[in-house]
Amino acid sequence: MLDKLKRILVLAPHTDDGELGCGATISKLLRENVEIFYIAFSSCEESLGKGLPSDTLVKELYEATGVLGIPKENVFVKSYKVRHFQESRQQLLDDLILLDRQLNPEIIFMPSSRDIHQDHSTVSSEGLRAFKKKTIFAYELPWNNYSFHNQAFVSIDENDVEKKVSAIQKYKSQQGRQYVKPDYIRSLLKTHGVQIEVPYAEVFEIPRCVIKG
Repeated sequence: MLDKLKRILVLAPHTDDGELGCGATISKLLRENVEIFYIAFSSCEESLGKGLPSDTLVKELYEATGVLGIPKENVFVKSYKVRHFQESRQQLLDDLILLDRQLNPEIIFMPSSRDIHQDHSTVSSEGLRAFKKKTIFAYELPWNNYSFHNQAFVSIDENDVEKKVSAIQKYKSQQGRQYVKPDYIRSLLKTHGVQIEVPYAEVFEIPRCVIKG
């Protein structure tokens, strides 16, 4: 399926979610000349440490996605207020429907419906509405998932792992968090690789699979 893709869209509730959830797969697809668009719905200004400029995470996002190889013009940032996405569900849905019309992606990567973060679950539920005619890969963020169904595995190589690790390290404002540590990132990718007898893999749930033609 992935080897014939032309265009995908990554939905990241906050800056860094896309890299954490599917950064290695993004790297793999870009090497295969797939066009990738990335939208972050919040720059999480309210979550920044004291003294940091309000655009810190936006700058880090462009650096991180640049490491993966996504062109800057394909990266968009919205200004939804962190932890308050539910209050703007209709606007978020409207934004997603507009993106579908403008970009016409073949596959959408987004958080799992099992993700317990309120912003992530809102993006997931509205994404399911907006892209019900498209294939959806829901990515894993273990610290937010009580459970997760490993329904799809994407085999990745050492280069993709390094790209993912390097991209996430661009988020210097987030380096105190356990889940951005290189050892953790590598171990999770290696664990999923063991499950399908390859060196590394990323896993996804597939709430929707559409095959046309």
